[in-house]
Amino acid sequence: MQRIRELDEHYVASTYRRQPLTLVKGRGMFVEDIQGKRYLDFVGGIAVCSLGHCHPALTKAISTQAKKLMHVSNLYYTQPQAELAALLSRVVPKGIDKFFFCNSGAEAIEGAFKLAIKHTRRQRIISMQGSFHGRTAATVGATWKSNYREPFEAIIPKIFDFVPFDDIAAVERAMGEQTAAVIVEPIQGEGGVNVPSNDYLPGLRKLCDEHNVLLICDEVQTGMGRTGKWFACEHWGVEPDEITMAKALGGGFPIGCLGAMAEVMNSFSPGDHASTFGGNPLACATAKAVIKTMTRLKLPQRAAKIGVYFKRRLDELTDKHGCVREVRGLGLMLAMEISNKQIADAAVAEARDRGFLINCTADKVLRFLPPLIVERKHIDRLIEALDGILTEVEK
Repeated sequence: MQRIRELDEHYVASTYRRQPLTLVKGRGMFVEDIQGKRYLDFVGGIAVCSLGHCHPALTKAISTQAKKLMHVSNLYYTQPQAELAALLSRVVPKGIDKFFFCNSGAEAIEGAFKLAIKHTRRQRIISMQGSFHGRTAATVGATWKSNYREPFEAIIPKIFDFVPFDDIAAVERAMGEQTAAVIVEPIQGEGGVNVPSNDYLPGLRKLCDEHNVLLICDEVQTGMGRTGKWFACEHWGVEPDEITMAKALGGGFPIGCLGAMAEVMNSFSPGDHASTFGGNPLACATAKAVIKTMTRLKLPQRAAKIGVYFKRRLDELTDKHGCVREVRGLGLMLAMEISNKQIADAAVAEARDRGFLINCTADKVLRFLPPLIVERKHIDRLIEALDGILTEVEK
């Protein structure tokens, strides 16, 4: 452990606040550290490992494809990419017809911005307070947290107008002749798992239609069954013009994707956008296995059902612990807001010591993003531990 930490600190960029843990293997709901201690994982690689760790369908798909063809670039057609696009078309919201493949959520969102500007020939994009869209120049520009943006103002395009989340009137006031698109996370993730009111997304859809503005749904964290639907916007019956996905799409293997209505995507011409590694055969074969396995196991439906149970168990803690302010979320994207950062951070550390991985976001929000294969017995074990942890840290 000490040697790994020393190597990391000496050779790896200091861009992460790592927890004192070196993970070496995983299987299903569990990961194991270098000392052999096992942990129940309620972080899931930050909503990535939705099938759990090292699912046999994924390891088989990766191994099989790696023996055939890993990379040739997008100068040529490949079977896995074409088949993945066709497979995705069956699970995305109605109207999304074409796809651009890349390597991450941030890349997918950058592509969405370029496509919106190319299609509309306008120059501005409305984003939400509390949003998180990525760390590249454009996506961090659309991200609300000022300390992510301000050190890099020199390279951030000045095209974003921020408005309060869940406020239709504010969006309408911000719209102008140069507004190309509105980007929104159906449920804000890094912002604290903020669920909007029921009329918000339908109101955005109506407003965008009235002003001939594109609606971009950032489903990088909420997509692929996480909230109990394949994509969170489906909870409100909303069909976006563009949709972005990544994280769980590869189940742990890097892949990102921008989907759009054909009319919109066809605004891209050869040379307008590209990615050397995007949509490579290995990534696409893995994503195909993810979608097929999720479909076979009915994981979106399962997330909806077990998510209700998980939320009810978390709600029980609000009645017992004064430090718990609110429990919120949908499906298996859940959060418990704590009264202050010190208690939240202490809870994460104590949970780790007891063999549970949980995450804190937005300073004082405990976020739970377990693999969609999580079982009631795993949830019960976490709740029992959290009950004891909150009792201790409240003292």
